[in-house]
Amino acid sequence: MKINFRSAVCALLLTVPILGTAQEKTTLNLSLEQAKEYAVEHNRTLMNASLDIRKAEASRWQAIASLLPQVKGSVDYSNYCGYKMDLGGMSMSMPPFATFGLMTSIGFSGASIVGIQIADISRKMADITLEKSEVDIKSQVQQIYYSALVVEETIDLLEKNLESLTNLYKITQTSVDVGVTEQTEADQLSVQVATMESTINTTKRSLELAYNSLRMLLCVDTDVEIILTDELESMFNRDKIDALFSETFILERNHDYQLLAQSTELARKQISLTGWSNGPVLSIYHQYSAKHYFRDEQTFNMTPPNMIGANLSIPIFTFGKTTAAVKDAKLAYEKQLNTMADTELALNLQHRQLLFNLSSNLEKFEDQQKSVSVAQRVFDNISKKFEQGVASSLEVTNANTSLVTAQSNYVQAMLEVLEARLELEKLLNK
Repeated sequence: MKINFRSAVCALLLTVPILGTAQEKTTLNLSLEQAKEYAVEHNRTLMNASLDIRKAEASRWQAIASLLPQVKGSVDYSNYCGYKMDLGGMSMSMPPFATFGLMTSIGFSGASIVGIQIADISRKMADITLEKSEVDIKSQVQQIYYSALVVEETIDLLEKNLESLTNLYKITQTSVDVGVTEQTEADQLSVQVATMESTINTTKRSLELAYNSLRMLLCVDTDVEIILTDELESMFNRDKIDALFSETFILERNHDYQLLAQSTELARKQISLTGWSNGPVLSIYHQYSAKHYFRDEQTFNMTPPNMIGANLSIPIFTFGKTTAAVKDAKLAYEKQLNTMADTELALNLQHRQLLFNLSSNLEKFEDQQKSVSVAQRVFDNISKKFEQGVASSLEVTNANTSLVTAQSNYVQAMLEVLEARLELEKLLNK
């Protein structure tokens, strides 16, 4: 039976036994909703996404701070080592002194304002990315939860089949012992029992792989025993599934579309940023200076305590550099618009395809449900005939094989319906 698991290689690494002192296993009982919430709380991928939001917020405030007054202080000490200045028969002392300065400045430019707008867009993209990551993690948990339940259901069905085959084998062997049945009949059933036991063991290893994948998403240790409290049948809510067919697909609710829309807006702002990169820059400053002499000798102090000034820088000619850069940014924006149009079409087509997949999988599930019922009746009928001596072990084997195949197809069809539903809900952001 084909079952999709995420990060199979990483999960296999979790199966390697850890050497050390044996400890009692911790048990984690989880419903589907509890598993999703646990993953949201503990998954490190989401933690990193949260850190990206804080980084984006820090970058935003950094851009805002560039438009706020900047204050810088300075202290300077000078000592002329007793030198005196000769002023034509008159000497002037040059005592040691210290200068204290305080510079306050503020600058304005179009590029700085656009930079703040770009930082706002980056923050929004970080928020959307966190929401998308949360949905992705929940979807992965849900898919693996479904898969684990399907494997558990498969094991239950196989064990019931094993029990039936074992009983038939015991009855046949008893008949062989009293000389009623040939040994080959019992041998054939014995092979079927061994094959079924091997299949069950293989399926149990697949179940452990599913649990390891779930541990990976939940970020729990390998010694934590996970118990799934929900049942497979409770996951299969036909009313909710049918409601998806009448659900309207709203592009603006899709996270991929939201990110692309913000990315397109970012490309548009990049045009303005490129244009303003060589725009005028206005700077205003105030400087306060105080000089302190360390001796009482008479001297001149020509340092003004206060000074204000302004500077306006206007680029005159850049040999077409800015024009070419703006043109390049406009072309990138046009490409982004084309990408957005293609994405809108692709998402709408994906919605239609997912609806088709869900409908097809539902039909397949209903067919497999009938097939299981028929295969079970056939197997029960052949088993009774075999007990009465009017059917051969080969017929029992074939009937059992058909039943196992039908049951496997049934649970796989149920998984495919659940996965199709999950993909559609993810696209709809439900």
